[in-house]
Amino acid sequence: MKFTTLCYIEKNNKWLMLYRNKKKNDLNEGKYIGVGGKFEEKESPDECLLREVKEETGLTLTKYKLRCLVTFVSDKWETEHMYVYTATDFTGELKEECSEGQLIWVDKEKVSSLPTWEGDKLFLNRMEREKEFFTMKVEYIGDNLVN
Repeated sequence: MKFTTLCYIEKNNKWLMLYRNKKKNDLNEGKYIGVGGKFEEKESPDECLLREVKEETGLTLTKYKLRCLVTFVSDKWETEHMYVYTATDFTGELKEECSEGQLIWVDKEKVSSLPTWEGDKLFLNRMEREKEFFTMKVEYIGDNLVN
């Protein structure tokens, strides 16, 4: 089982998205996702979030909120518990280059039309409707959402 963080940084009604197009054997290849990554030994979710965002974007989050915990179950990959955050304030300058893909500010209402995981659309829509923390489980067979 793996533990990860994912963050949707908001600015001017846009989310910072990472178009995954640079890593070999990337299960997210060709998809748009938030920024984040795997926990390191002894890290808390917040520590992982702050480190991963800084590494991938160059930004330091100053206002962020844990929005949901999503459990991903798959017949192809190990089970993943993903702590999903939103952030509304940060310092620093956005990196021009990210080793994992291209960083792009996308209008929030256009995100659902991009190539993303179907399960991501579920929690993103729920985050827009609900302001309270929630948990959910999404299950895939291959690349297809089954629940």
